[in-house]
Amino acid sequence: MTLQLFFVTNGSLSTEHRHNFSQLNHTTKMKRREFIKSSIASVAMLSVPSALASTAPATKKPKHKNSTIKHPAKADDFNVSMAGYTFVNFSLADTLKFMQSLDVHYLCIKDFHLPLNSTDQQIADFHRMLSDANVVGYAVGPIYMKSTQEVDRAFNYAKRVGVKMIVGVPNYELLDYVEQKVKETDIRLAIHMHGPDMPIYPDASDVWNNVKHRDARMGMCLDIGHNLRYGSDSIADLKRYSSRVFDIHLKDVTAPTKEGHAIELGRGIIDFPDFVKTLRKVGYKGALSLEYEKNMRNPFTEIAESIGYFRAVLHTTR
Repeated sequence: MTLQLFFVTNGSLSTEHRHNFSQLNHTTKMKRREFIKSSIASVAMLSVPSALASTAPATKKPKHKNSTIKHPAKADDFNVSMAGYTFVNFSLADTLKFMQSLDVHYLCIKDFHLPLNSTDQQIADFHRMLSDANVVGYAVGPIYMKSTQEVDRAFNYAKRVGVKMIVGVPNYELLDYVEQKVKETDIRLAIHMHGPDMPIYPDASDVWNNVKHRDARMGMCLDIGHNLRYGSDSIADLKRYSSRVFDIHLKDVTAPTKEGHAIELGRGIIDFPDFVKTLRKVGYKGALSLEYEKNMRNPFTEIAESIGYFRAVLHTTR
């Protein structure tokens, strides 16, 4: 098994790159097994393979009261986290139990775990469950907004839940109204992109063009997998649009086309060592939430592999 790294330039993949993708592999690959071996050796001094111990965006830091993490001398300013959608087929209790086993402490809250119409008591009970698991909900979403009423509901939900960021997908014509709500509430909006699968916000450039002239609290959730599936270079876009990248969805994919599908981190075409170096170069200070969309009814082994691989990359690229 090899780790194939596909490099792109100038912010997008050319037609030639798309057509000749399979022919380029031999010039841009590294042996994944060899990387993992060296990573394991480098990370051996960590009793739990975690390289993160920084504050979550717009929320307080978990106490790590039961954690065995040994923090590195220089911690990163970003957090390995989980996107709630990963656990669409599982209860909150099962989700938190699995996150504890991974030593992951940050969660983007989805409404199937905490409905938009939750009562104050339900919200309090939800936060109690997170606290007991040493997990912090750092944002809500993705939330889709197709009317002003749905915009109001989303911002009211975020306010009641007590988070300062919505990962959302408002219709284009609602952006003026959304901007008003951002100014009224001081809640940031990170617009989620979904590559070629949706007609709105397909990639980072589209989000940027719709928010660059707006309030600085309007930005993007950079989904590095979907962005690449649209033909855009996620690493170049992270550099180019870093001032408006508020959240990141970690994902690896098999091809830079609509046909590309999710796969374990490190088994696809994204150059994660270069991605991590770019995170540090631009000073990214948000969450890195794994949104795992393969084998979603039994994803646990693959999620653990992905988190372990990414933590190894974090450690070996210091």
